[in-house]
Parts: sequence; structure tokens; C-alpha cells
Amino acid sequence: MGKQSRDWAQICAIYGLDDWETPLFLFVNGVGFSILSLLFLLYFESICFLFQQFLPGSAATRFAAGFTGSVTALTAVCLFFAAGNFFYSAVALHWEMSQRIVSTIPDWSIVKQALDLGCGRGILLNAVAMQLKKSGSSGRVVGLSPTRAHFHGPTPARTLETARIEGVQEYVTCRPGDPRSLPFSDGYFDVVVSSVFVHRVGKEFGEKTAAAAAERMRVLSEAVRVLKPGGVGVFWDVVHAPEYARRLSEMKMEEVAVSERVTAFMAGSHIVSFRKPRHLPGTVAEVSVDWRFSNLC
Repeated sequence: MGKQSRDWAQICAIYGLDDWETPLFLFVNGVGFSILSLLFLLYFESICFLFQQFLPGSAATRFAAGFTGSVTALTAVCLFFAAGNFFYSAVALHWEMSQRIVSTIPDWSIVKQALDLGCGRGILLNAVAMQLKKSGSSGRVVGLSPTRAHFHGPTPARTLETARIEGVQEYVTCRPGDPRSLPFSDGYFDVVVSSVFVHRVGKEFGEKTAAAAAERMRVLSEAVRVLKPGGVGVFWDVVHAPEYARRLSEMKMEEVAVSERVTAFMAGSHIVSFRKPRHLPGTVAEVSVDWRFSNLC
């Protein structure tokens, strides 16, 4: 399955880290709370004396100081864990889940056109390209780089640079576009994949709103539209994956499957896979902003 045996340092050196501010913020706060809890330990008696100004009795002040110090230490542990999980999810887990995604396609040699929605740093994009190269396919994979201002990520040039480093640049194209209105004709791709991207669509309306849910459904509808009959879609995402599976079933997709839960970015994530029927009755319905999945957000 291509270059699977990699440590996190090698992956990070090639692809970098998206949203590095979040794990850094968590880590710095973890350090701050660790220092604070250490001060509680070293100067416990002095802190108890300070607490006596507000609480009556020696037992109450010692309990309050000890409890506060314990909560401070526990908060530091939680912050370090969250920082580690964000870093692991963005690097090692992202690579691992990308390998799982490409493994769902039984024969890459017959794939001529593939699409990675929200290609980001190119981890999944290049995993697809590696499979095309390994299978001897003449196909190509297109990475869609979102154009809207609220999507922050590497430039297409930076993403293509990672493909060059991986030695698969001849299999990769990266182009800007809106995932809610894909710049491709109907039935253009054999495979459509995506990793931890769709949940970000519609956040400008508020993450738990009906409008945001409707925007995510528009992305799914577009993915189905550009898939060839018989084509396969595989999406890894956090929080909303069961919602995608229900929508895909309503759209009469075949072989809709949801993987086991994997914790990523401190939330539950799943891989959702499906196949577009070779004979799909009717057309994919337009998704309106009053989508009824609002109660599932």
C-alpha cells in the first residue's frame, strides 16, 4: 500500500502541521497550569495561610488549597493530552486513516480520475497518487483547494511540492474551487475521497445550525454528482459522519458503510464509504437551507 511504514517525524517533515496554533495554545497552557500546580505543592502552607483570609478554620483552608492544587494539576494533564491528541491526529493518524481510505478501493489500476475534496497539505492526495503509481494506472488525482476566505490551508503550490517530494507529481493536479459547487462535469470521477474536511463547510453559519448542516449536504450532493455510475466515495470526518451516512442512504447510494469510531482532534470520527448506483433513478435533489438534520448537529 505504498509508503506505509513511517514515523510521525518523517510525515511532519514533509507535510507540516495544519492549524498548529491549537496544539501550541494547549501545550503552553498546560505548561502554565503545571507551573501553577508545582507552586501549590512547594508553597502549600503559604497558600493555606492566604486561603485563611477567606475561609474559616484550618481544615477548610487546607482542603480548599489541596483541592485547588489537584484541579490545577489535573487541568495541566488534560491540556497536555489534548495537545498531544491534536498533534497525533494531524500527523500520524491522518496518515494512517489515509491509508485506510485508499485500501477501500480494490483495484486502483482501473481508476482514471480521482478527486480529493479539501486536499489540504496533501496527505490523502498523495496516498491516492501512490496507489495509482503502484498499480501502474495512467490515472490522475485532482486535489480541490477551497477558495473561500474562511478556509485556511496551504497554497496549491505548497501541496504540489509535497507531491514532488513523494515522487508522484506526475499523478497529481491541484486546483481551487468551491466544494459546494464543484467545477467538474457530471460523472467525471471514478473515486471521490476526503479527509477531515466536510465538517468545516458551513461553519460561517454556526456549527450547530440548520444552515451549516445544509451546506455539508450540498458538498455530499456535489460529490455524488461528479461520481461516475459505479464510482466509489470514501469520506473520513469528525462528528457528522453518521449524518452523512443517513443522507447518502436517502440519496439511494449503495453499499453505505460507517467504520468504527476513532478519536481524532478530541472528537469522534468515522470513515463513511459508498458506491453510486450504475442506474440511479431520478436526479440528486437540491439541498435547501432548512435541512431537517438540524437536530443532529
